[in-house]
Amino acid sequence: MKFRSILAATMLLTASATPLMAQGDPAEDALNYRLGVFRTMAWSFGPMVAMVKNKMPYDAALFSQHAERVAFLSHLPLEGFIADSRIGDTTAKPEVWTERAEFEIQMDTMISAAEKLFEVSKAGDLDAIRPQFGALGKSCKSCHDDFRTE
Repeated sequence: MKFRSILAATMLLTASATPLMAQGDPAEDALNYRLGVFRTMAWSFGPMVAMVKNKMPYDAALFSQHAERVAFLSHLPLEGFIADSRIGDTTAKPEVWTERAEFEIQMDTMISAAEKLFEVSKAGDLDAIRPQFGALGKSCKSCHDDFRTE
């Protein structure tokens, strides 16, 4: 049910923004899109990291809500890496485009890890969540190491 609400809201926002984006520079629009998705993912990562590291009280429902958002959002960034969109305020390395197949494999790994984290989070067992959260973090770090500048 929550997934449908997120999907509906995303579709509504995308539909309302499409006319505005169609008038701009496609590369700049793609950059802004992917930065927005990654920033939204980071918003949900923060509380999950804090809970996993015992820096805030563990709330199973809140953790699962954030894990669901990350799982959904993980599917979105790839479409923002269009040709010629390594412009402006980006940390994307040229390898995103020159080693596209490997980049897509790493994105798929992140998607799978995010989806599995959401599934594991539904049971509410923090001890079971921690290794899967670590796997997701590892997939993010691997992609950042290969395809993102510091």
